[in-house]
Amino acid sequence: MPRQFPPEFRQRALRLLAESRENHGSEYEAIKQVSSRLGISPESLRRWQRQAEVDTGARPGMTSEEHAEIRRLRREDAELRRGDEILKRAAAVFAAEVDRPTP
Repeated sequence: MPRQFPPEFRQRALRLLAESRENHGSEYEAIKQVSSRLGISPESLRRWQRQAEVDTGARPGMTSEEHAEIRRLRREDAELRRGDEILKRAAAVFAAEVDRPTP
């Protein structure tokens, strides 16, 4: 499972990347240097940076808030489906009781 970093750490990493971008010839060099200083994967830092650009509107894509809302709605949908299945089974049991002849 991927390691989870706190939001404060991610923000700090993005600030360091923005500050060091001026001192490097390319964005990739800056990402490599900052990620090695922080002990994280360059790909993680690159993905955080891209997501931050999406969140601020500088890049097209789905924002973090939209991702969170979709996850919440999927969990809610799964819970409702489980509830519906339970109600269907209960209705079948009660229907069988009603249809059973009484002695």
